[in-house]
Amino acid sequence: MDLKEIARFAKIKGLHLVGSGDFTHPKWFEQIQNVLVPDSGTDLYKISGNIDDSIHFMLTTEVCTIFNFENSVKKIHHVIFAPDLEVVAQINEALKNYGNLDSDGRPILKMNAPELVEKIMDISNKNMIFPAHIWTPWFSVFGSFSGFSSIKECYQDMTKYIYALETGLSSDPPMNWRLSSLDNFTLLSNSDCHSFWPWRIGREANVFDLNRLSYGEVTGAIKNKGSQRLKFTIETDPGYGKYHWTGHRKCNISLSPKQAERFNSICPVCRKKLTKGVEQRVNELADRPLNYKTNDAPGFLRLLPLSDIIASVLNAGSPSTQAVWKIYNGLVNNFENEYSVMIDTLEPDLLKVVDSKIVAAILKIRTGNFRVIPGFDGVYGQLDLDSKNQEKKSRFGSVKQTNIDDFY
Repeated sequence: MDLKEIARFAKIKGLHLVGSGDFTHPKWFEQIQNVLVPDSGTDLYKISGNIDDSIHFMLTTEVCTIFNFENSVKKIHHVIFAPDLEVVAQINEALKNYGNLDSDGRPILKMNAPELVEKIMDISNKNMIFPAHIWTPWFSVFGSFSGFSSIKECYQDMTKYIYALETGLSSDPPMNWRLSSLDNFTLLSNSDCHSFWPWRIGREANVFDLNRLSYGEVTGAIKNKGSQRLKFTIETDPGYGKYHWTGHRKCNISLSPKQAERFNSICPVCRKKLTKGVEQRVNELADRPLNYKTNDAPGFLRLLPLSDIIASVLNAGSPSTQAVWKIYNGLVNNFENEYSVMIDTLEPDLLKVVDSKIVAAILKIRTGNFRVIPGFDGVYGQLDLDSKNQEKKSRFGSVKQTNIDDFY
């Protein structure tokens, strides 16, 4: 996992702009300084010595603040954008007083959320900061275990510097539109890489229509929601996320919000507290009905990683098998990148390259004619191309999730 490999697979995926990640970590920042060089035409960064100018990097990181608020421990993750290496060095110098930056790519800082925002914005008004994966249970602004009930409650008087919210894998725009308090924020769909493999990088992304690719244009589009320069977001089905439904991984219990309420969010097997899913948490805070849509919201396109789709058709169990790679590489080599395969390539052209079952699955995802067995308590959701068959192969082997009906 390094910047050169991230750039290589970003191009395969169909991305043009990627976050550097982890600039607060000394070793990673050293790599950023040695590998990335400023691109004078964009005020962004690119790989040194790389003649391919299609992949650019923005300097980004994620940090964790843990603090007490009204006799409760709050644990919030935040994304930070910075315009240049000099500003990053200043950020790192300031934050090292609040935590050990060597310890993790996402350091734990002993400061509250408003303090963090104030520090970041005092260094440069070109910086941008916003809450990460806002609904996940443990480390997010709306997290059921350690979060808040509103953005204002979390950031207080520093809310004026918060322009965006990262929705996370387990929620999508329609879920967030149900909260009128979020109307003024730009909804972004970034996703942690965890690795450079194509089933990880770019699972979610943002599609901009800019005058030119630059740091200022991207952050300006985010700040000015009404400009409509953020055209749409690419989303996984929220059920694909690891915390969409309420459940208990140890007992293999997965419950919809209504089902979880019937058990008072207590596991019917071990009697311990269930991990409250994102859908249930959204229901608790929402002041609007299902299917509500704001008038000026950017659109969204729901996709799943091509590797996962191929693995599902082959019943391969993992997207990393040679059989999956062979088909994946064949498609990408013929049609430039994964997003082109998933969004633009016509059915007759796809049929010239791969088996009709693979093409049928791609078209199902493209048209929304599929379902996902929802993820829960740290377990990813599973693509179900045949809704009659609830038992599927996953990365954990053959899994049949226990449902509330099994207790009656």
